[in-house]
Amino acid sequence: MTIDPRVALGSLTAALEEHLVAAASRRGDDDPAVEAAYFAVADAFEAYADALYDAYGEDLPIDLLDSDDDS
Repeated sequence: MTIDPRVALGSLTAALEEHLVAAASRRGDDDPAVEAAYFAVADAFEAYADALYDAYGEDLPIDLLDSDDDS
């Protein structure tokens, strides 16, 4: 099922805002709320990138780094 890019962008924006809230209210180095928000941003970014490509054949000028990358 293809997601509308505008909906996916809205989800990405919301995920970024939630990450900011979690980071600003962090309760230690291993705060699970910050970690969850981090992964929510990554998932929303991937969904937006896929939706944008599926709808318009357009790639984003940025990529997510995989934790397995040695860069």
